[in-house]
Amino acid sequence: MRLQDDWLIWQLADSAFPTGGFAHSGGLEAAWQHGEIRSRGDFINFVETSLQQLGHGSLPFLRAAWSEPTRLSELDAHFDVFTTNHVTNRASRLQGRAFWMAVERSFPLVSLEELRPQIEAEDFCSHLPPMFGAVTAALGLKEPDVVQVFFFCYLRGLIASAVRLGIIGPMEAQAMQYKLSAKAQAVALECADIAVEDAAQTAPLLDLWQGAQDRLYSRLFQS
Repeated sequence: MRLQDDWLIWQLADSAFPTGGFAHSGGLEAAWQHGEIRSRGDFINFVETSLQQLGHGSLPFLRAAWSEPTRLSELDAHFDVFTTNHVTNRASRLQGRAFWMAVERSFPLVSLEELRPQIEAEDFCSHLPPMFGAVTAALGLKEPDVVQVFFFCYLRGLIASAVRLGIIGPMEAQAMQYKLSAKAQAVALECADIAVEDAAQTAPLLDLWQGAQDRLYSRLFQS
């Protein structure tokens, strides 16, 4: 890996990079308010289940878009149909759009400009997984590094949400992120060869909790 790639990866993974990910809890807030998360073990199970869903449902679209950025519009439309949960669908659109805006304004590269016609099309939804894949390919990053950053940011987002909700404390959160990073890496490897046609929803209960977000009496997160 080039040294420049290292710096770019660190910048994308930095919590200061304004992608809006910290506005979303991935269904954790709804699960917690409904009593699904009662202990540290419950939270760990929730995170591991979420990582499995990420690997089976989102990773195939990310990898396909990274391999063939010219298919971004097609993959975006496919992911929109695949993501039937309205809260999850909305969150993916918001995060994908925020990611593109942050990258576009931070890195003035010709390779990014080549994606603009697809992204500015009227029917483009800007879903995060295909957007993340195509944009990082345009940045010249290698696929294994892209997948690792994607899983890291997702795991960090769940951990940060748990801290803000008062489920765990900041120091415990760091210990749990260190422990769960091995699970994230294992899922990324396990799901590396899943094609878009085989993408699946592996956690129906997680989908239900995510869909309940809009019906919460009070909430900190958008999803």
